[in-house]
Amino acid sequence: MNRNMMKQAQQLQKQMIKLQEEIEASTVEHSSGGGAVRVVVTGKMVVQSIEIDPDAVDPNDVEMLQDLIQSALNGAIEKAQELASSKMGALTGGLNIPGLM
Repeated sequence: MNRNMMKQAQQLQKQMIKLQEEIEASTVEHSSGGGAVRVVVTGKMVVQSIEIDPDAVDPNDVEMLQDLIQSALNGAIEKAQELASSKMGALTGGLNIPGLM
């Protein structure tokens, strides 16, 4: 590997590290049930918060609330994954580099 290629590889690695930090610091939000349940997930795929509208809490229909929570969580995680993929894709030009995500 020549000196110029080595320099470019190091620069790309620094950019990837910076981008990974940005992704991890980012948050995405998803809601279900017309906003009855709202979930915020970080770029590290960690649930940051869950908000539940009190009107969505029906002791006679706990199953519906569980479904709303599950839907909101899955949607938020999917958005976080899409965010990471799109940001990394922009940096790598769409190349699928194993081990990045």
